[in-house]
Amino acid sequence: MDTNQQTILIVDDDKNILMILEMYLKKEGFHVITCENGIDAVRVFSEENPSLVLLDVMLPGMDGFEVLAEIRKKSEVPIIMLTARGSTTDRIQGLEQGADDYVAKPFDSKELVARIKAVLRRSASSDTDQSETNEASFRGLHISMDNYLVTIDGNKIEMTPKEIELLFFLLVHAPNVFTREQLLENVWELEFYGDTRTVDVHVKRIREKLGAEYAAYITTVWAVGYKFDITKD
Repeated sequence: MDTNQQTILIVDDDKNILMILEMYLKKEGFHVITCENGIDAVRVFSEENPSLVLLDVMLPGMDGFEVLAEIRKKSEVPIIMLTARGSTTDRIQGLEQGADDYVAKPFDSKELVARIKAVLRRSASSDTDQSETNEASFRGLHISMDNYLVTIDGNKIEMTPKEIELLFFLLVHAPNVFTREQLLENVWELEFYGDTRTVDVHVKRIREKLGAEYAAYITTVWAVGYKFDITKD
């Protein structure tokens, strides 16, 4: 394997989906590893340390939510959930547990590859746009996009890349108010084919991780969206 190649772990019990996705991703220059059950996925993840995981929800052995939980105990690697179940409940559960995106089957393979590239691009600190500020601070809160690091009074706060990007965007543009659609467009970059409640879930997780003192600054503006309220006492 080329040491410069990024590794994608695909976990799905449908051999046809594995074959199609592996073909598309290899064509795009990725190194691809596949698993057909959750138990193997957890083991292979630890052994291979992939750059991104495509994770089906319905899996034998351990379901996708269980695999997601195990991975999140040790890593903030980007994870995109795949599922034939398109219910809002499933989407919210996956996002609350730390998934970065959620794609319902059937999906367009080219679109999925584009979304994978976007997630990887955002999570790679070396690709940060140097024309824009890479750091933001507010009182004891500090965000560095050069290494995707959030600290409060010097203590690291564990967050997924998407949570960091959303928090950074709100803080840098404080105290402007943004609709959920605007946040999806600016933070997620691609047109989002899902539920705007994705933003709500990420904001909820960010608030929980920041703690009550700083969570209070992420303000919900009724019938509009969210802002980071730096004027709040």
